[in-house]
Amino acid sequence: MDGGLQRRVIELLHEADVTVDGGRPHDIQVHDPHFYTRVIAQGSLGLGESYMDGQWDAASLDGFLLHLMQAHVDERVHGWRELADGLKARLFNLQAGGGSLEVGRRHYDLGNDLYHAMLGRRLVYSCGYWAQARDLDAAQEAKLDLICRKLGLRPGQRVLDIGCGWGEALKFAAERYGVSGVGITISQEQAAFARELCAGLPIEIRLQDYHDVEEPFDAILSVGMFEHVGDKNYRGYFEMARRCLKPDGLFLLHSIGSNISRHRTDPWIARYIFPNSMLPSAAQITAAFEGLFVLEDWHSFGPYYDRTLQAWRANVEAAWGQLDPARYDERFKRMWRFYLAGSMASFRCRHAQLWQLVLSPNGVPGGYLAPR
Repeated sequence: MDGGLQRRVIELLHEADVTVDGGRPHDIQVHDPHFYTRVIAQGSLGLGESYMDGQWDAASLDGFLLHLMQAHVDERVHGWRELADGLKARLFNLQAGGGSLEVGRRHYDLGNDLYHAMLGRRLVYSCGYWAQARDLDAAQEAKLDLICRKLGLRPGQRVLDIGCGWGEALKFAAERYGVSGVGITISQEQAAFARELCAGLPIEIRLQDYHDVEEPFDAILSVGMFEHVGDKNYRGYFEMARRCLKPDGLFLLHSIGSNISRHRTDPWIARYIFPNSMLPSAAQITAAFEGLFVLEDWHSFGPYYDRTLQAWRANVEAAWGQLDPARYDERFKRMWRFYLAGSMASFRCRHAQLWQLVLSPNGVPGGYLAPR
């Protein structure tokens, strides 16, 4: 163990007001001195993997990560893997071809049992709308209703859901607003569940890539899917939506956003949670739809995601004992805890945002009145 490396890590943590073996909830307890080497050599990847391997703990994991982010320590330590990933992302279109399907296989196909346990009564894997809600289920129902109201859905309309997940949004829209629809997903587990959930409703669920959709719709929504498109494909994504949206229709895009334009994601997130994912910036989004759509509304409610993630964490922590330990072992649990805690910290310190955009092909005559 290099004493210089240990001192360097301790100094960086001190700048973030974190003490090794300290007594505050956001302090960390180091169980294995190899932790220091891994962090310096691999940056965020080493930090996450060393936690997964039990080399350190914090009573408040999200509190610890929040302190690192607020002090920008996460931006000052970069391992070789992060540099290599950045170069690869610039040279190759990681979300094209088979790369676009990888997140479906590795994340959304993990198992519906895990998501049932975590997400609540409605299987909605995106930020809830907590303006009037007091619990997770109410926040998710409020979010789905908000989307329908923003789109001005009416009986008889035909709706496309790009990245439909487990089908909850289309089911809600069909039951509450009398629409029919098509949902597309690249996850086999999600598609199978969504077909069963929406049975008897005028909804078609397809295992299909968004590039391949070629038909008209009265309204289009996309919730929590744009983060997997990749900056090299943003323009093509909006071109597809414009091609399929009727001239008087509306398109709602719900996406996590970044304050800074980047071309890759965090290496730990890319390896363990969302392969080939990327958070768009406002500049990247607007450049991609320029000349295709009129921006009618931009609604930001990122702080609600911290509250949503806390509810998910409470649910899944209460359910670990009922989930298959062979599939979700201790290392998986620690991985999932690090993922949820890191996400909380990102939204809490406002490094990550949550945006809902409403777009129209030609501008709403007389203007658009945005529901809240």
